[in-house]
Amino acid sequence: MREILGRRLQRLRYRLGTRSWSRSGRTAPGQSRPPAPAPALLDAALTCATAWQWPVLPGVGRSGADSSRCACPDPDCVVPGAHPFDPGLLAATTDPRMVAWWWTNRPTAPVLMATGGAAPCAVSLPAKAAARALVRLDAQGMRLGPVLATPTRWSLLVAPYSLERLGELLYAKDHVPSSLRFHGEGGYVLLPPSAASSGGQVRWEREPQAPERVRSRPGDRVAAAGGIWLPEVEAVVDALVEASSGAPGGGSRLAY
Repeated sequence: MREILGRRLQRLRYRLGTRSWSRSGRTAPGQSRPPAPAPALLDAALTCATAWQWPVLPGVGRSGADSSRCACPDPDCVVPGAHPFDPGLLAATTDPRMVAWWWTNRPTAPVLMATGGAAPCAVSLPAKAAARALVRLDAQGMRLGPVLATPTRWSLLVAPYSLERLGELLYAKDHVPSSLRFHGEGGYVLLPPSAASSGGQVRWEREPQAPERVRSRPGDRVAAAGGIWLPEVEAVVDALVEASSGAPGGGSRLAY
């Protein structure tokens, strides 16, 4: 299935790429072609948008001679390069033509997924705490969904939830550490293989899987968004709260 999807994406990239220059496929006199998009970033964006139906948009990216500064106007940006700016988050789409146009014109832009609605939501926490939480959840026999990882933070994708539902869940907790963050409606997460704001790249610690590839047991709560298996937020939050409570410094910086 992965080979079939790869061939489809390759054909889609070719068709959309050739149409984006001109109807004849040639560059007009005096007009320069935009740089070719990085295949890995474009393929990742198209996979999310077309295969999984997750709305995506390009991150603002970095600027400067050494690409160390965020391209946004804020000189103290806490997530340099890894947030929406222009276009804004509301522009996130699953339209492959728009996705191809974005990454043709901004070939190194990070890939962002808008969370909530029909798309997955996420819970993120410091990397070391997340690794501990995954060990605990695995020991409990929990079926986890995709897990995103950067050198500083990991994000567990979960089934879509409403703010009201999340509020009720957290209200029942004695303590929710500040290092634990929730990405629901109106939020976003950075997807592989984008560059992380804290250095390194985003990667899949656990890759997305279709529901039929996950063996569930009686009593398991299973949800799917865009054909990808996701756990409910209630199923994982206890382990994440406990793991985050010991995170040094409380995780006040929004580093991805």
